[in-house]
Amino acid sequence: MQTYVNVIESTAYINGCWLEPGSRPVKAHYSPLNTELLVGSSTQLSTADVDLAVQSAKQALPSWSALSGMQRANYLFKAAQMLEDHQEELAQLLTAEMGKPLGEARGEVNRAVVLLRYYAGEGLRSIGDVLPATDGISHLYTTRVPLGVVGLITPWNFPVAIPVWKLAPALIFGNTVVWKPAEHATIAAARLMQLLEASGLPPGVVQLVSGSGAVVGQRILDHLDVTGISFTGSDAVGQQVAQAATARHAKYQLEMGGKNATIVLADADLERAADTIISAAMRSAGQKCTATSRVIIEKPVKAQLTSLLVERAKRIQLSDPRDSGCYLGPVVSQRQYASILDFIQSGVREGAEIVAGGQAKMEGEFAKGYYIEPTILDRVDPQSTLAQEEIFGPVLVIHEADDLDHAIQLANGVRYGLAAAIFTHSHKHIHHFVNRIEAGLIKVNGETAGVEPQAPFGGMKLSSSYSREQGRAAIEFFTQVKTVVITP
Repeated sequence: MQTYVNVIESTAYINGCWLEPGSRPVKAHYSPLNTELLVGSSTQLSTADVDLAVQSAKQALPSWSALSGMQRANYLFKAAQMLEDHQEELAQLLTAEMGKPLGEARGEVNRAVVLLRYYAGEGLRSIGDVLPATDGISHLYTTRVPLGVVGLITPWNFPVAIPVWKLAPALIFGNTVVWKPAEHATIAAARLMQLLEASGLPPGVVQLVSGSGAVVGQRILDHLDVTGISFTGSDAVGQQVAQAATARHAKYQLEMGGKNATIVLADADLERAADTIISAAMRSAGQKCTATSRVIIEKPVKAQLTSLLVERAKRIQLSDPRDSGCYLGPVVSQRQYASILDFIQSGVREGAEIVAGGQAKMEGEFAKGYYIEPTILDRVDPQSTLAQEEIFGPVLVIHEADDLDHAIQLANGVRYGLAAAIFTHSHKHIHHFVNRIEAGLIKVNGETAGVEPQAPFGGMKLSSSYSREQGRAAIEFFTQVKTVVITP
């Protein structure tokens, strides 16, 4: 048995202290790149532990929210520097735990640094408006105050960036936090929490609670002192979050699945489109909510673009994600591995044709990991499971469209609406696409995956709760508005 050398001794942090497992259950975490590689162990907390975390966050709230925006910003600036100083170590741990290629993991940590610095800047920006009073003498204005204790439930696919893009705005706007990471990202979360602690955050401002969703996650949802919940994950769990929050009148924010389409018209630069689509579909093993899952090709160029996509997919080499040059590594877990392979076989049963990949990689160095070949399927029925459900793996399906209107109809014909892209040189077609596509993130001649930290992020339909994260939009969720009238 190999052991990944790290400095994680506990995965639960409450009121400024790391909890020893004691009599609590402990779960071992093995790497998806080699299931004999032990990455660490997580402490499985109880509902009583979560109650203590919420109580600690509630007690810390008055003093934290009383600080000025600039005072809170100083902590975020220090946290950004800590992450930057430990970028390589954190990236390598992230790669070992969930299998993301090291180059992408480094980029993710850097994104977290940028997010912390961006939100530190929010500490000096406007949080209200002065309004004209009709009596001519009163002072009428609005201001924003913290939501309170917020629960953050974060996924495994971006184990550093997504927690930070929730934590940073929550903190700068004066909230305190109870944070539950996904089980497949617990060890990286604990290291991130160590770096936040080292930045000097006061006790109780951020609590890290590890354990199962059924126990730890559910208790966060049900606790009456958790005023708001920000969740990123599957739409099935997101619906449970919404129901639990609504039942007790808590504010909630959901970012969920995607079945993102890229439309390629006959006038597009096909070489550029093929490179971009393969990157959007296969990077991070397709485990991004914004990954391109469907490509919809106008009929005159369908055969040519399909050939280009297949050629590029077949050139991709699976490799150890710890290698800096890795393009495609393993998927995160045995469960995800089995699910992706089931989707591929389901597609074949429903009439799809595998034109690239389609198999698990199990020989040699890949035998002990969860590696799946980059896969492309053609002749996919738009109503089939493969075309309708989020796969979350290195799988791309191809549809043929008669024209732009038909392509948009196909793109909109799913229950998700997170991201969409189009490749064309026609400004007329671009504006028609932008106006009619049902997606919250739209790219023109670019890949569906990725958006800059200062831009709002979120989806339509079942991809979100119609709220937005990142950028200035974050203030809408993490604060409440007070309207003030002062009459002399």
